[in-house]
Amino acid sequence: MIWMYLLFLFVLTIAGSLVPIVFKKFNNSWITLMLAFSGSFLLAITFLHLMPEVFHELGEKAGLFILLGFLLQLALQRLSHGIEHGHVHDHAISHHSLTPIFFGLIIHAFMEGIPLGFSYQSSNTTPSIFLAIAAHKIPEAITLASLLFMANIKKNKWLLILLFALASPLSGILAMYFGQKFYFISNQLVYIIPIVAGAFLHISTTILYESGTKHHQLSRQKVMAVALGLGFALATLLLHVHE
Repeated sequence: MIWMYLLFLFVLTIAGSLVPIVFKKFNNSWITLMLAFSGSFLLAITFLHLMPEVFHELGEKAGLFILLGFLLQLALQRLSHGIEHGHVHDHAISHHSLTPIFFGLIIHAFMEGIPLGFSYQSSNTTPSIFLAIAAHKIPEAITLASLLFMANIKKNKWLLILLFALASPLSGILAMYFGQKFYFISNQLVYIIPIVAGAFLHISTTILYESGTKHHQLSRQKVMAVALGLGFALATLLLHVHE
C-alpha cells in the first residue's frame, strides 16, 4: 500500500507541473482556493493524526522537535522564497539564482515524504498524511512549473521537475527501507517525524494566512475552501485501512 501512495504522489506532482502548459490561461483564483483547501487540510491532518502519534512516542519531548521543525522550515523559506506556499515573485526570478530556490524546495519535498515511510499506531494515519501531502503537492507543482517557465529556462526544465517529483517518494522509500532494516534508523525516525510535523505547521498556517484576497481578507470562496479542507480532514478519522 505504501508503494501505491508514493507512486500516486509522483504522478500527482507531474500532473500538477503540466497544468501551466496544458492550461496556458489558468485562472490564478483556482490556485488560491486549492491552497486554502490544502493548507487547512494539512493543518488539520497534522493536529488530528501526526501530533498524537509523535506525542505518543516521545511524550513532552515532542514539543521541542516540533518547534525545531517549525524553525527549520522558516529557514528553508529563505531559500525557496515561499514556493511551497504557492508564491511566484517576479523579483525572486530576476534578482536571485534559481539554484538556492530549487535547493530549498527539494529539501522541503524530501522532508515531506519521510512520514509516509514510518509505522504508526493508528492504521489511518499513513493514508491521511498521504492525502494531505498530495493535496499540497498539486498547487506546489503548479507554482514550481510556472516559475520555471517565467524564468524562461530552456534546458533541464523537465529534469528539475522530475527531481522535485521524485524527492518525496524517494525519502518515503528510504525511510521505510532503512527503518525496517536497521533498528538505529528506526529510533532516529521517531525524532525526525515531529520535526516534519513542525514544518507542516509552518507551511499550513502560512498558506492559510497568505492565500486569498489582498490584505489577507477572508472571501466567501476562501472560507468555503478552508471549511471543505477541515471537513475532509475530520472525515479521515473514520478511515479504516488494512495495510
